Amino acid sequence: MSPRTDRPPPSAVTALWGYAAVRAVGLVILAVAAAVAGEDALHRLKGRWDSVWYVRIAEHGYGHEVTLPDGSVHSDLAFFPLLPALERGLSEVARIDAATAGLVVSWAASLAAAWGIYAVGERVAGRRAGVVLAVLWGVYPTAFVQSMAYTETLFTAFAAWSLYAVLRGRWIWAGVLCAGAGLTRPSAAALVAAVGVTALVTAVRERRVPLRMAAGVLLAPLGWLGYVVFVALRRGSATAYFEVQAAWGNSVDGGVALARFVWRNLTGPVPLAGVGLCAALALVGWVVWLCVRQRQPLPVLVYTVGIVVVSLVGAAYFGSRPRLMMPAFPLLLPAAVALARLRDRTVVPVLAGLAAASGAYGAFTLLGAGPP
Repeated sequence: MSPRTDRPPPSAVTALWGYAAVRAVGLVILAVAAAVAGEDALHRLKGRWDSVWYVRIAEHGYGHEVTLPDGSVHSDLAFFPLLPALERGLSEVARIDAATAGLVVSWAASLAAAWGIYAVGERVAGRRAGVVLAVLWGVYPTAFVQSMAYTETLFTAFAAWSLYAVLRGRWIWAGVLCAGAGLTRPSAAALVAAVGVTALVTAVRERRVPLRMAAGVLLAPLGWLGYVVFVALRRGSATAYFEVQAAWGNSVDGGVALARFVWRNLTGPVPLAGVGLCAALALVGWVVWLCVRQRQPLPVLVYTVGIVVVSLVGAAYFGSRPRLMMPAFPLLLPAAVALARLRDRTVVPVLAGLAAASGAYGAFTLLGAGPP
């Protein structure tokens, strides 16, 4: 249903306030739960798991390794450089510690990401759907990571604005922003594919290759490729980056590890867990099909499918896959369009309930022992 004509149409400001509100709910729930448990909520956001690796890089540069009891070696070269570079720069300018700087960068990037998500949603499905899309991203089950000193918000900000630039035909900006994403996370390969495939289809359809389009396509992979080359030179091996990732258990195996994990759960003492995993994977497949049926623009669809594939074909820890899939915000667009048709008195309670559920899950995870 369209918004009432006597009210101004929703805008990016509405989206940002809505996103900030739902993330504030999550933070309040975490703060209360941490106080009850006698834990430090702020430390949980800026000083655990991958955040510690980024801070170490920011403070000392690359070169740190940890040898595990099984003999495997975890190197900090597995982590892309843009977030620690921003942490170091902000800590020196603002005279704050690198961990706090990482939190500031992540929170600022989360607002830039929400704005970019709104812009893509508005371009594809209208302003109201764009607002709902941005808020839905803030109540994603692992949205608590958006409030941590992690790379997901920074990457999503680059990705969303790069996609928006492609939709607007701003190819150089698309390439520059894609390069920034490539300095942030390895999953930028999906964004590079989105830019390249869209440019190819556009060139074939128009039977010409504008200079700006060619420049954007050439710029797009430079961030990701540049870091892979840096690791190769540092280690003296062309495949060094992939070897580093394999040592972390993040090699690309085409989904074999995922299939084995699901099978073990199906045939284990609690088969219901395996059934739940199959249902979750089926849900992801169904949502992807909805995105295709919705006829989302080519760059948006290629990016979304790419992120989903990258998240599933690696041998990474299964529990991290929902987090790895979180930058695929267009997966939420079918739900955003459906909710946008409803009245505010229905949409607001639904989003508030989702914010509470997401916040409770986030507090439970962050106050636990395992990584997100």
